[in-house]
Amino acid sequence: MPSPASAPAAAAAAAAAFPYKLVATDLDGTLLREDHTVSGRTREALAAVTEAGAAHIIVTGRAVPWTRHILDDLGYEGIAVCGQGAQVYHAGEHRLLTSLTLDRQLAGLALAKIEREVGPLSLAVSRDGLEGKVLVGAGFRLQEGPLPAESVTDRTELWSAPINKVYVQHPELDDDALAQAARAAAGGLVDVVMAGPGVVEILPLGLTKATGLSLAARRLGVKAADTIAFGDMPNDIPMFGWARHGVAMANAHEELKAVADGVTASNEDDGIAVVLERLLLGESVF
Repeated sequence: MPSPASAPAAAAAAAAAFPYKLVATDLDGTLLREDHTVSGRTREALAAVTEAGAAHIIVTGRAVPWTRHILDDLGYEGIAVCGQGAQVYHAGEHRLLTSLTLDRQLAGLALAKIEREVGPLSLAVSRDGLEGKVLVGAGFRLQEGPLPAESVTDRTELWSAPINKVYVQHPELDDDALAQAARAAAGGLVDVVMAGPGVVEILPLGLTKATGLSLAARRLGVKAADTIAFGDMPNDIPMFGWARHGVAMANAHEELKAVADGVTASNEDDGIAVVLERLLLGESVF
């Protein structure tokens, strides 16, 4: 057993060894395992990092209503970036600090241009706000598991209240092909990201995870040079470009691996913990 005097010394050594002030983690395919839980090992590694003086920020494509239950389970009380950067959410105070909406008229124009090129799309939208519902149109297949959503039969209902983003699916094109076609058709009006299997999203032009992360980091007094980020999908590319170092999971999309500073183990094999544990020991990772 270490002596009482050695515990503060060990904590001080860990703080001195850990080279970042901010750890930014995506959720699906990164922090979460396939059963939508966070492993004990990863929880312990993140706790050790915060004990060493760094902040942990979750940066996810999920809007707040699809994220809040995970934050509550983690006992997470800090700032989270949700909705691909559209929402900066204070989990401890249960309030939105910032929220950016997608112009619905512009979104309609963009979708018309895309459908002119690829044919009819199946749509869903994420409504703005702490209690914003996800409305799912005819033919759209939910990929996120048991999360709250409401089916609508009249497509005009999708546009009846402010939204953060539009989800699009095509009956034949795969995710990469659909995202590429959508950018080619409407890239000057909106941004298009591929955020996961079956999840291609239409966003306000210029909005990325880096947008929300930079806002959150500014509130914490932390800079990009102090940040390490973990992710698995192409929508994490701007976050990797902003952070000092970006780490892709072994299960990550090849586009993200191509720009990552390193690749760790998969989300199922505690890839985040693998890197953080080494950093806490003062070992070189990059």
